[in-house]
Amino acid sequence: MPSGKTTPSETYSPLYFLASLGTGGLTVTFFMWLMHWTPHPGRTVPVFEDLVALFSAGETAARAVIIAAVTGIAFYAFLNLKYLIWNLIRFQTWKKSEAYGRLRSSNAETQLLAMPLALAMSVNVIFILGMVFVPGLWSVVEYLFPLAIAAFLMIGLMAFRMLGAFFGRVLTVGGFSCAVNNSFAQALPAFALAMIGVGLAAPAGMSATPLVAGLGLVLSTFFLIATLLIGGIALVLGIRSMMENGANIETAPTLSVFIPLLTIIGILSLRQSHGLGEHFELASGGGNRLMMLSQFLSAQLLFALLTGAVLRRLGYAGKFIFGRETSVGSYALVCPGVALAVMTHFWLNRGMVDAGLIAKFSTGYWVISALAVAIQLGTMGLVHILNRKHF
Repeated sequence: MPSGKTTPSETYSPLYFLASLGTGGLTVTFFMWLMHWTPHPGRTVPVFEDLVALFSAGETAARAVIIAAVTGIAFYAFLNLKYLIWNLIRFQTWKKSEAYGRLRSSNAETQLLAMPLALAMSVNVIFILGMVFVPGLWSVVEYLFPLAIAAFLMIGLMAFRMLGAFFGRVLTVGGFSCAVNNSFAQALPAFALAMIGVGLAAPAGMSATPLVAGLGLVLSTFFLIATLLIGGIALVLGIRSMMENGANIETAPTLSVFIPLLTIIGILSLRQSHGLGEHFELASGGGNRLMMLSQFLSAQLLFALLTGAVLRRLGYAGKFIFGRETSVGSYALVCPGVALAVMTHFWLNRGMVDAGLIAKFSTGYWVISALAVAIQLGTMGLVHILNRKHF
């Protein structure tokens, strides 16, 4: 780098944890290819042995999918952990600065929740890496679920401590400015709690041990309710301020935060539903899943239309994405792309296919799958642009 030239990331903000989060989300999008396009009999997710067996069968198309998916998973998982470690190191230095003190006394204090959000995503990424690259992992997975629950609970404790400090301050001494809350920035804590909740729901959907599955059900329900309450409050407060003061151009990307939030809640609900069916005889049918996922997808599309309309009026892309100016908040736009791609896969496979509306691997199936992949590729392009601008 030439002398005297600096990058935007040298002026640190905890929102840079979203750079790690976004690449973790892209890791998940590649795992969707393996989960929905490759057979994994007797398991809810594909593992190393399933991929080796399919690759050895010799079908060119299957091999190409596996190679592309595994390569994508490895690349974006590397970036996810790289940016997570970079953020953790920079955050410790930044905590000693005056900027940290100013943030702790403002509306922006909830930006600190980007840390547990990114940590929870990285735990999910590590689990994906284990399933795809570690032979024999499924034989010991029942021992790993309690460890995963403990890890998510520790991250959850961190999140609630940060959230408690914020609410304790604003609800006792005040200082929260509704006038500058003209975005959905205050929904970030709900996003973090949802990510922790979906991680806790994994044992509910995958464990063969009723006690472990039941524990995952109960704990993930707690975080689900916390997510709904905090997210609902943030939605009302943000809409009210924006209608009075207009949207803030730098925080306008947060208008899309409910898109990934709904995808996470949708996956959490699917995992809980599977666990209830496996262990407690409360299974839901394909029609029920189709309706639930269609409702979530409909709400996501409405939020996408709202976000697009506001960003176009503000000229956001021309200024902060393709233009010379930079804003760390741009990384919030990665999450909705990831979320729509993942939700489309689930809506198609667990909704449309399971309900019998579309045949697996039919022409219509691949048309909808291609839409999900197109969204994924567009999001990958956005990440590339942002990383070049900021790092």
